[in-house]
Amino acid sequence: MIRVVQGDITRLAVDAIVNAANETLLGGGGVDGAIHRAAGPELKAYTRTLGGCRPGDAKISPGFRLPARFVIHTVGPVWHGGDQGEAEVLRSCYRRSFEVALENGVRTIAFPAISTGVYGYPKEAATRIAVSVMRAFEPRFDEIIACCFSADDAERYRRLLAE
Repeated sequence: MIRVVQGDITRLAVDAIVNAANETLLGGGGVDGAIHRAAGPELKAYTRTLGGCRPGDAKISPGFRLPARFVIHTVGPVWHGGDQGEAEVLRSCYRRSFEVALENGVRTIAFPAISTGVYGYPKEAATRIAVSVMRAFEPRFDEIIACCFSADDAERYRRLLAE
């Protein structure tokens, strides 16, 4: 089942939340900063041992002080107009996050809208990619949540999921 919620991803009691991280995995702005603050300093100490992450890949850590057991960190593409492989990198973020989740026994997972904040990915195109990969992995999970910050983002997910 794919469900859309509007709210704070750091409050979701799921097996794993996905972090739209930067390549260092050491915290940043937006959802990345919020996850690091909510998880506590143990998360930064742990991610320091992971050696960073390439765009399109994903790595896992404990959730520490979060209600989620795990955080899956993925690095989305910075939007450069769409002709530099951004779509494939974004698709890979979702796919690799699901693969890492499956390798670690995750049955419930929540995603933010990867790359649509400061990385500038157009929201409609990014949501289409997210929904297509979520649908492909839906049978292998008990619940997939698209956790949206704004009502507009939540409505976009609901509309595309209804198509």
